[in-house]
Amino acid sequence: MSFGKRLGELVDRFGPFCPGIDPHAALLKSWGLADDVAGLRVFAQICVEAFGGQVAIVKPQSAFFERFGSAGIAVLEDVLAGLREAGTLSLLDVKRGDIGSTMGGYADAYLSDASPLRADAITVSPYLGFGSVQPALDLAADTGRGVFVLALTSNPEAAHVQQATYDGRAVAADVIDRVGRLNASADRFGDVGMVVGATTGKQLADLGLTGALADAKAPLLAPGVGAQGATFDDVRRGFGPAASLVLPASSREVLAAGPDVADLRKAARAGNEAAR
Repeated sequence: MSFGKRLGELVDRFGPFCPGIDPHAALLKSWGLADDVAGLRVFAQICVEAFGGQVAIVKPQSAFFERFGSAGIAVLEDVLAGLREAGTLSLLDVKRGDIGSTMGGYADAYLSDASPLRADAITVSPYLGFGSVQPALDLAADTGRGVFVLALTSNPEAAHVQQATYDGRAVAADVIDRVGRLNASADRFGDVGMVVGATTGKQLADLGLTGALADAKAPLLAPGVGAQGATFDDVRRGFGPAASLVLPASSREVLAAGPDVADLRKAARAGNEAAR
């Protein structure tokens, strides 16, 4: 089954909310854990127990595992395996972006059936040119996985690239159109998603992009709900006709409920109820 169809079935079952797994130093400390590999492993095990089989999709942030070197990557492999075993989709936030064989190497690392780091989907950056992510798109299509392309992010410094005008239109608009063409045959969720910040509603309106987002049939990862200031109402209003495609994502807010597994599950359920 394609990634988009699997996602649709799980969203119907659990809801569209996407909790994150972001083991940064301050969060480990707040859970009473040391900022080392042992603390990371305990944190990761709790998150997998709390979210696995309870939500449609979970977004581990690779950077917070990579900072511990190979031992941290080993923990990330266990997280991805645990989510697979629980039947929960993993969206690994790696934001890889490169060209040619190097991008192919990244694709092999995260999207190949043979890789211990394989996820159900990854984030990629198209801002070396949309064609630069083609190796990831090709391998994801071959293995039934997904790719989420950065489109319009909420960090202020992104505007001079993503909202720059090229050939008479915003660069982000071109990204959205290209994703839409890739998803043309999808019924609901295509296999190629996009990352659109939850706080970007005004930019979407100013650039006239809400209609194009809806037409692209892309699952829309919308980070920024909660600690970054966006609300579920902001998403509903800001994304307009594309709101039904949104996967609202939150890391710090939902993880603040830990380390108790039951409390984390309660926070994830609350996220899904609000998202619905």
